[in-house]
Amino acid sequence: MEKYELTIVLDAKATAVKKKKVTEVVEKIVALAKGKLGKVEDWGVKEAGLYLFFPLELEKSSVKMISTKMEQETDILKYLLIRKY
Repeated sequence: MEKYELTIVLDAKATAVKKKKVTEVVEKIVALAKGKLGKVEDWGVKEAGLYLFFPLELEKSSVKMISTKMEQETDILKYLLIRKY
């Protein structure tokens, strides 16, 4: 498994319920990919929206699937999934 970092941007007016929902969705997707999720960090509201940070451990083969799932989530405005060296 390799280490990755997933940063998600939600609407700046996202409620605590929406943050929890998106976090649960990410947890399910990572579990489906047989990956590991580290401690989720709420970076709060910045210029463009509300930022959530997820440290991950994934197999390289599951990265495409996770990217596809992130694009399908309507609550997620933007996301960035990078491999950590």
